[in-house]
Amino acid sequence: MTTESNEPRSRLQQALELVTGSLEEKKRWRQYKARVKALPENYRIAVEALERYLMHFGPADGAGAMTMYEDLADLFEQSAADGTPIRDLFGDDPIAFVEAFMANYPLGQYRARERNRFTSAIERAAREDRTQ
Repeated sequence: MTTESNEPRSRLQQALELVTGSLEEKKRWRQYKARVKALPENYRIAVEALERYLMHFGPADGAGAMTMYEDLADLFEQSAADGTPIRDLFGDDPIAFVEAFMANYPLGQYRARERNRFTSAIERAAREDRTQ
């Protein structure tokens, strides 16, 4: 049941993706995980730790998240090929590194929606303060 991205999807595939999510995104995720698994152990450990952090605090979801993870794999594959030490890659502050890395990716739809909802609620509350 594989289709190229430029071919129309069947109704069955559309219904399945409503329940399970995009099959293309799942394929990209499996490819990313295979790339990470192929890294030398110390790079793999670092990527997996960074991945966990991004899962909790990362800005992207859906296709944006996959682009971010694929870029992460690119970065670590190149660093491993060049022999760049992990500490040289992250510097002295791993949080500063990950925050700078995340700044390159758009805010995910869910997080953007919740951020807008939160700021709107604060604005309404602040207006209530002024009218009292």
